[in-house]
Amino acid sequence: MPFSINETMGQYSELFMLLAAGTYTVAFIAFAWDLAKSSKTLRAVDLKAAQLSGAEPARIPVGAGVGASSAVDRSEGAVSGPAGRAERPSSSAAGTGAGVTADGGMRYGSERRAPARVAVALTVLGAAIHAAGVITRALGAGRVPWGNMYEFLTTGAFVAVAVFLLVLIRRDLRFLGTFVVGLAIVMLVAASVAYWTPVGHLVPALQSYWLIIHVSIAVLSSALFTLTFAMSALQLVQSHRQKTIAAGGADKLGFMRLVPNALSLENLSYRINAIAFVGWTFTLMFGAIWAEKAWGRFWGWDTKEVWTFVIWVVYAGYLHARATRGWTGTRAAWLSIVGYLCVVFNFTIVNQFFNGLHSYSGL
Repeated sequence: MPFSINETMGQYSELFMLLAAGTYTVAFIAFAWDLAKSSKTLRAVDLKAAQLSGAEPARIPVGAGVGASSAVDRSEGAVSGPAGRAERPSSSAAGTGAGVTADGGMRYGSERRAPARVAVALTVLGAAIHAAGVITRALGAGRVPWGNMYEFLTTGAFVAVAVFLLVLIRRDLRFLGTFVVGLAIVMLVAASVAYWTPVGHLVPALQSYWLIIHVSIAVLSSALFTLTFAMSALQLVQSHRQKTIAAGGADKLGFMRLVPNALSLENLSYRINAIAFVGWTFTLMFGAIWAEKAWGRFWGWDTKEVWTFVIWVVYAGYLHARATRGWTGTRAAWLSIVGYLCVVFNFTIVNQFFNGLHSYSGL
Protein backbone atom coordinates (compact mmCIF):
# COMPACT_ATOMS: atom_id res chain seq x y z
CA MET A 1 0.00 0.00 0.00
CA PRO A 2 1.52 3.38 -0.99
CA PHE A 3 2.65 5.57 1.86
CA SER A 4 0.33 8.40 0.78
CA ILE A 5 -2.67 6.15 1.36
CA ASN A 6 -1.28 5.15 4.76
CA GLU A 7 -0.85 8.78 5.64
CA THR A 8 -4.39 9.60 4.51
CA MET A 9 -5.80 6.77 6.62
CA GLY A 10 -3.83 8.08 9.58
CA GLN A 11 -5.35 11.53 9.09
CA TYR A 12 -8.84 10.05 8.89
CA SER A 13 -8.13 8.14 12.09
CA GLU A 14 -7.13 11.30 13.91
CA LEU A 15 -10.30 13.04 12.70
CA PHE A 16 -12.45 10.15 13.91
CA MET A 17 -10.68 10.23 17.29
CA LEU A 18 -11.40 13.95 17.59
CA LEU A 19 -15.07 13.45 16.71
CA ALA A 20 -15.31 10.55 19.17
CA ALA A 21 -13.82 12.69 21.95
CA GLY A 22 -16.36 15.44 21.18
CA THR A 23 -19.27 12.98 21.21
CA TYR A 24 -18.07 11.43 24.47
CA THR A 25 -17.88 14.92 25.98
CA VAL A 26 -21.55 15.57 25.19
CA ALA A 27 -22.41 12.11 26.55
CA PHE A 28 -20.45 12.90 29.72
CA ILE A 29 -22.48 16.09 30.18
CA ALA A 30 -25.71 14.13 29.66
CA PHE A 31 -24.71 11.51 32.24
CA ALA A 32 -23.83 14.26 34.73
CA TRP A 33 -27.13 16.01 33.97
CA ASP A 34 -28.98 12.76 34.64
CA LEU A 35 -27.38 12.42 38.06
CA ALA A 36 -28.09 16.04 38.95
CA LYS A 37 -31.66 16.04 37.62
CA SER A 38 -32.58 12.70 39.20
CA SER A 39 -31.10 13.77 42.52
CA LYS A 40 -33.14 16.99 42.41
CA THR A 41 -36.29 15.00 41.57
CA LEU A 42 -35.74 12.67 44.51
CA ARG A 43 -35.28 15.58 46.88
CA ALA A 44 -38.47 17.21 45.57
CA VAL A 45 -40.44 13.99 46.07
CA ASP A 46 -39.20 13.66 49.65
CA LEU A 47 -40.02 17.30 50.37
CA LYS A 48 -43.53 16.91 48.96
CA ALA A 49 -44.08 13.77 50.98
CA ALA A 50 -42.94 15.60 54.11
CA GLN A 51 -45.32 18.48 53.44
CA LEU A 52 -48.24 16.09 52.94
CA SER A 53 -47.49 14.12 56.07
CA GLY A 54 -46.43 17.09 58.17
CA ALA A 55 -43.29 15.23 59.19
CA GLU A 56 -39.60 15.21 58.28
CA PRO A 57 -38.71 13.35 55.06
CA ALA A 58 -37.92 9.75 55.81
CA ARG A 59 -34.46 8.66 54.80
CA ILE A 60 -34.52 5.19 53.34
CA PRO A 61 -31.09 3.58 53.60
CA VAL A 62 -29.34 2.72 50.37
CA GLY A 63 -30.24 -0.77 49.27
CA ALA A 64 -33.71 -0.77 50.79
CA GLY A 65 -36.32 -1.79 48.28
CA VAL A 66 -39.99 -1.00 48.53
CA GLY A 67 -41.54 -3.25 51.11
CA ALA A 68 -38.19 -4.68 52.19
CA SER A 69 -36.68 -3.99 55.57
CA SER A 70 -33.01 -3.06 55.62
CA ALA A 71 -30.62 -2.00 58.32
CA VAL A 72 -27.39 -0.12 57.91
CA ASP A 73 -24.28 -1.75 59.27
CA ARG A 74 -22.47 1.10 60.97
CA SER A 75 -19.11 -0.61 60.77
CA GLU A 76 -18.83 -0.75 56.97
CA GLY A 77 -22.00 0.81 55.65
CA ALA A 78 -23.27 -2.57 54.51
CA VAL A 79 -26.95 -3.25 54.14
CA SER A 80 -28.76 -6.31 55.29
CA GLY A 81 -31.50 -7.76 53.16
CA PRO A 82 -31.66 -7.47 49.37
CA ALA A 83 -28.52 -5.77 48.16
CA GLY A 84 -27.85 -3.77 45.08
CA ARG A 85 -30.95 -1.65 44.83
CA ALA A 86 -30.44 2.04 44.36
CA GLU A 87 -32.07 4.21 46.98
CA ARG A 88 -35.70 5.06 46.35
CA PRO A 89 -37.53 8.15 47.54
CA SER A 90 -39.57 7.76 50.69
CA SER A 91 -42.79 8.42 48.78
CA SER A 92 -42.24 5.88 46.04
CA ALA A 93 -44.49 3.41 47.77
CA ALA A 94 -47.23 5.96 47.65
CA GLY A 95 -47.48 5.61 43.93
CA THR A 96 -45.52 8.60 42.70
CA GLY A 97 -43.34 6.38 40.57
CA ALA A 98 -40.51 8.91 40.69
CA GLY A 99 -36.95 7.78 41.07
CA VAL A 100 -37.55 4.11 40.40
CA THR A 101 -34.17 2.72 39.46
CA ALA A 102 -32.43 -0.62 39.10
CA ASP A 103 -33.61 -3.50 41.26
CA GLY A 104 -31.54 -5.81 43.43
CA GLY A 105 -29.76 -7.32 40.44
CA MET A 106 -29.03 -3.90 38.92
CA ARG A 107 -31.62 -4.62 36.25
CA TYR A 108 -33.54 -1.87 34.56
CA GLY A 109 -36.67 -0.58 36.25
CA SER A 110 -39.71 1.15 34.79
CA GLU A 111 -38.27 4.67 34.97
CA ARG A 112 -38.12 7.11 32.07
CA ARG A 113 -34.85 8.96 32.63
CA ALA A 114 -34.50 10.88 29.38
CA PRO A 115 -30.99 12.30 30.05
CA ALA A 116 -29.66 8.81 30.81
CA ARG A 117 -31.16 7.38 27.63
CA VAL A 118 -29.70 10.26 25.59
CA ALA A 119 -26.32 9.77 27.26
CA VAL A 120 -26.26 6.06 26.41
CA ALA A 121 -27.27 6.79 22.81
CA LEU A 122 -24.49 9.37 22.50
CA THR A 123 -22.01 6.92 24.00
CA VAL A 124 -23.01 4.30 21.42
CA LEU A 125 -22.54 6.89 18.66
CA GLY A 126 -19.18 7.92 20.10
CA ALA A 127 -18.07 4.29 20.30
CA ALA A 128 -19.02 3.75 16.63
CA ILE A 129 -16.98 6.79 15.59
CA HIS A 130 -14.17 5.66 17.88
CA ALA A 131 -14.21 2.21 16.25
CA ALA A 132 -13.87 3.86 12.85
CA GLY A 133 -10.80 5.71 14.18
CA VAL A 134 -9.21 2.49 15.42
CA ILE A 135 -9.97 0.65 12.16
CA THR A 136 -8.62 3.41 9.92
CA ARG A 137 -5.48 3.55 12.06
CA ALA A 138 -5.07 -0.19 11.56
CA LEU A 139 -5.61 0.14 7.79
CA GLY A 140 -3.13 2.98 7.61
CA ALA A 141 -0.50 1.04 9.54
CA GLY A 142 -1.25 -2.25 7.78
CA ARG A 143 -1.36 -4.06 11.13
CA VAL A 144 -3.18 -4.20 14.45
CA PRO A 145 -3.06 -0.71 16.05
CA TRP A 146 -1.17 -1.65 19.20
CA GLY A 147 2.40 -0.70 18.36
CA ASN A 148 2.95 2.37 20.58
CA MET A 149 1.42 4.29 23.47
CA TYR A 150 -0.82 6.40 21.23
CA GLU A 151 -2.36 3.26 19.79
CA PHE A 152 -2.56 1.53 23.17
CA LEU A 153 -4.44 4.50 24.64
CA THR A 154 -6.88 4.99 21.79
CA THR A 155 -7.63 1.28 21.50
CA GLY A 156 -7.80 0.85 25.27
CA ALA A 157 -10.28 3.72 25.60
CA PHE A 158 -12.48 2.14 22.92
CA VAL A 159 -12.43 -1.27 24.61
CA ALA A 160 -13.28 0.28 27.99
CA VAL A 161 -16.33 2.05 26.52
CA ALA A 162 -17.34 -1.04 24.53
CA VAL A 163 -17.19 -3.25 27.64
CA PHE A 164 -19.27 -0.69 29.54
CA LEU A 165 -21.92 -0.69 26.79
CA LEU A 166 -21.98 -4.48 26.64
CA VAL A 167 -22.49 -4.74 30.39
CA LEU A 168 -25.30 -2.19 30.11
CA ILE A 169 -27.30 -4.75 28.12
CA ARG A 170 -27.71 -6.88 31.25
CA ARG A 171 -27.06 -4.53 34.15
CA ASP A 172 -28.16 -0.96 34.81
CA LEU A 173 -24.75 0.63 35.34
CA ARG A 174 -25.63 4.02 33.91
CA PHE A 175 -24.46 5.57 37.17
CA LEU A 176 -20.93 4.67 35.99
CA GLY A 177 -21.36 6.61 32.76
CA THR A 178 -19.74 9.83 33.95
CA PHE A 179 -16.70 7.92 35.23
CA VAL A 180 -16.17 5.52 32.30
CA VAL A 181 -16.84 8.10 29.59
CA GLY A 182 -14.80 10.66 31.52
CA LEU A 183 -11.83 8.27 31.66
CA ALA A 184 -12.20 7.60 27.92
CA ILE A 185 -12.05 11.35 27.23
CA VAL A 186 -8.92 11.68 29.38
CA MET A 187 -7.28 8.77 27.55
CA LEU A 188 -8.08 10.21 24.11
CA VAL A 189 -6.85 13.66 25.07
CA ALA A 190 -3.65 12.22 26.58
CA ALA A 191 -3.08 10.14 23.43
CA SER A 192 -3.46 13.15 21.15
CA VAL A 193 -1.55 15.67 23.28
CA ALA A 194 1.21 13.69 25.00
CA TYR A 195 1.65 10.46 23.05
CA TRP A 196 0.74 11.20 19.44
CA THR A 197 2.79 9.09 17.05
CA PRO A 198 2.52 9.05 13.25
CA VAL A 199 1.59 5.85 11.44
CA GLY A 200 4.65 3.66 11.13
CA HIS A 201 6.01 0.14 11.06
CA LEU A 202 6.52 -2.09 14.07
CA VAL A 203 9.91 -2.79 15.59
CA PRO A 204 11.09 -6.33 14.70
CA ALA A 205 10.28 -7.80 18.14
CA LEU A 206 6.62 -6.83 17.74
CA GLN A 207 6.23 -8.34 14.27
CA SER A 208 4.61 -11.52 15.52
CA TYR A 209 1.15 -13.06 15.79
CA TRP A 210 1.75 -13.05 19.55
CA LEU A 211 1.16 -9.30 19.46
CA ILE A 212 -2.51 -9.93 18.68
CA ILE A 213 -2.88 -12.60 21.36
CA HIS A 214 -0.88 -10.96 24.15
CA VAL A 215 -1.92 -7.32 23.74
CA SER A 216 -5.61 -7.97 22.99
CA ILE A 217 -6.02 -9.86 26.27
CA ALA A 218 -4.04 -7.19 28.14
CA VAL A 219 -6.23 -4.40 26.72
CA LEU A 220 -9.45 -6.26 27.56
CA SER A 221 -8.27 -6.99 31.10
CA SER A 222 -7.26 -3.36 31.57
CA ALA A 223 -10.71 -2.25 30.40
CA LEU A 224 -12.33 -4.48 33.02
CA PHE A 225 -9.95 -3.12 35.67
CA THR A 226 -11.06 0.37 34.62
CA LEU A 227 -14.68 -0.52 35.39
CA THR A 228 -13.81 -1.97 38.78
CA PHE A 229 -11.68 1.08 39.61
CA ALA A 230 -14.71 3.32 39.04
CA MET A 231 -16.89 0.99 41.13
CA SER A 232 -14.37 0.87 43.97
CA ALA A 233 -14.10 4.66 44.05
CA LEU A 234 -17.89 4.94 44.18
CA GLN A 235 -17.95 2.24 46.86
CA LEU A 236 -15.73 4.34 49.12
CA VAL A 237 -17.94 7.40 48.64
CA GLN A 238 -21.13 5.41 49.16
CA SER A 239 -19.76 3.68 52.26
CA HIS A 240 -18.85 7.03 53.82
CA ARG A 241 -22.29 8.40 52.93
CA GLN A 242 -24.09 5.39 54.42
CA LYS A 243 -22.18 5.70 57.71
CA THR A 244 -22.94 9.42 57.82
CA ILE A 245 -26.67 8.78 57.36
CA ALA A 246 -26.62 5.94 59.90
CA ALA A 247 -25.07 8.31 62.43
CA GLY A 248 -27.87 10.82 61.85
CA GLY A 249 -25.85 13.19 59.69
CA ALA A 250 -27.11 15.17 56.72
CA ASP A 251 -27.02 13.61 53.26
CA LYS A 252 -24.80 15.96 51.28
CA LEU A 253 -24.37 13.65 48.29
CA GLY A 254 -27.87 13.38 46.92
CA PHE A 255 -26.75 12.11 43.51
CA MET A 256 -25.40 8.97 45.21
CA ARG A 257 -29.01 7.90 45.81
CA LEU A 258 -28.97 6.65 42.21
CA VAL A 259 -25.93 4.49 42.92
CA PRO A 260 -26.33 0.99 44.43
CA ASN A 261 -25.20 0.46 48.00
CA ALA A 262 -21.55 -0.10 48.84
CA LEU A 263 -22.01 -3.83 49.37
CA SER A 264 -23.48 -4.33 45.88
CA LEU A 265 -20.73 -2.26 44.27
CA GLU A 266 -18.14 -4.35 46.09
CA ASN A 267 -19.73 -7.66 45.07
CA LEU A 268 -19.96 -6.74 41.40
CA SER A 269 -16.45 -5.27 41.41
CA TYR A 270 -15.13 -8.50 42.94
CA ARG A 271 -16.74 -10.64 40.23
CA ILE A 272 -15.43 -8.46 37.41
CA ASN A 273 -11.96 -8.32 38.99
CA ALA A 274 -11.93 -12.12 39.11
CA ILE A 275 -12.60 -12.28 35.35
CA ALA A 276 -10.02 -9.58 34.62
CA PHE A 277 -7.47 -11.37 36.81
CA VAL A 278 -7.80 -14.52 34.70
CA GLY A 279 -7.21 -12.38 31.62
CA TRP A 280 -4.15 -10.76 33.20
CA THR A 281 -2.81 -14.21 34.10
CA PHE A 282 -2.97 -15.18 30.41
CA THR A 283 -1.36 -11.84 29.57
CA LEU A 284 1.59 -12.74 31.79
CA MET A 285 1.82 -16.29 30.45
CA PHE A 286 1.57 -15.36 26.77
CA GLY A 287 4.06 -12.54 27.30
CA ALA A 288 6.56 -15.05 28.65
CA ILE A 289 6.01 -17.37 25.69
CA TRP A 290 6.43 -14.46 23.27
CA ALA A 291 9.63 -13.38 25.08
CA GLU A 292 11.08 -16.86 24.63
CA LYS A 293 10.36 -16.78 20.91
CA ALA A 294 11.68 -13.21 20.49
CA TRP A 295 14.68 -13.18 22.84
CA GLY A 296 15.30 -16.81 23.76
CA ARG A 297 14.21 -16.59 27.40
CA PHE A 298 10.87 -16.69 29.23
CA TRP A 299 11.79 -14.18 31.92
CA GLY A 300 14.50 -11.54 32.11
CA TRP A 301 13.50 -9.15 34.92
CA ASP A 302 12.89 -6.35 32.45
CA THR A 303 11.08 -3.43 34.12
CA LYS A 304 7.91 -4.04 32.10
CA GLU A 305 7.91 -7.72 32.98
CA VAL A 306 8.41 -6.96 36.66
CA TRP A 307 5.52 -4.50 36.83
CA THR A 308 3.22 -6.82 34.90
CA PHE A 309 3.97 -9.40 37.60
CA VAL A 310 3.48 -6.79 40.36
CA ILE A 311 -0.01 -6.07 39.01
CA TRP A 312 -0.76 -9.80 39.02
CA VAL A 313 0.41 -10.09 42.63
CA VAL A 314 -1.68 -7.11 43.79
CA TYR A 315 -4.89 -8.42 42.24
CA ALA A 316 -4.11 -11.97 43.42
CA GLY A 317 -3.71 -10.56 46.93
CA TYR A 318 -7.00 -8.68 46.55
CA LEU A 319 -8.92 -11.79 45.48
CA HIS A 320 -7.28 -13.96 48.15
CA ALA A 321 -7.76 -11.43 50.96
CA ARG A 322 -11.41 -10.89 50.15
CA ALA A 323 -12.25 -14.56 49.61
CA THR A 324 -10.37 -16.11 52.52
CA ARG A 325 -9.25 -13.40 54.93
CA GLY A 326 -12.45 -11.42 55.22
CA TRP A 327 -11.04 -8.25 53.69
CA THR A 328 -14.30 -6.65 52.67
CA GLY A 329 -15.65 -3.12 52.57
CA THR A 330 -13.24 -0.22 52.26
CA ARG A 331 -10.12 -2.38 52.57
CA ALA A 332 -11.12 -4.41 49.50
CA ALA A 333 -11.96 -1.20 47.61
CA TRP A 334 -8.56 0.32 48.37
CA LEU A 335 -6.77 -2.85 47.24
CA SER A 336 -8.67 -2.74 43.95
CA ILE A 337 -7.74 0.92 43.50
CA VAL A 338 -4.07 0.22 44.26
CA GLY A 339 -4.11 -2.51 41.61
CA TYR A 340 -5.44 -0.10 39.00
CA LEU A 341 -2.89 2.55 39.95
CA CYS A 342 -0.22 -0.08 39.30
CA VAL A 343 -1.75 -0.67 35.85
CA VAL A 344 -1.60 3.07 35.14
CA PHE A 345 1.99 3.29 36.44
CA ASN A 346 3.02 0.33 34.29
CA PHE A 347 1.48 1.88 31.20
CA THR A 348 2.66 5.46 31.63
CA ILE A 349 5.80 5.77 33.80
CA VAL A 350 7.36 2.40 32.93
CA ASN A 351 6.72 2.75 29.20
CA GLN A 352 7.98 6.31 29.04
CA PHE A 353 10.87 6.58 31.51
CA PHE A 354 12.35 3.10 31.94
CA ASN A 355 14.59 1.79 29.20
CA GLY A 356 14.32 -1.88 28.38
CA LEU A 357 13.31 -4.44 25.82
CA HIS A 358 9.70 -3.25 26.12
CA SER A 359 10.35 0.40 25.30
CA TYR A 360 7.71 0.72 22.61
CA SER A 361 6.18 4.05 23.60
CA GLY A 362 6.93 5.51 20.18
CA LEU A 363 8.11 8.80 21.75
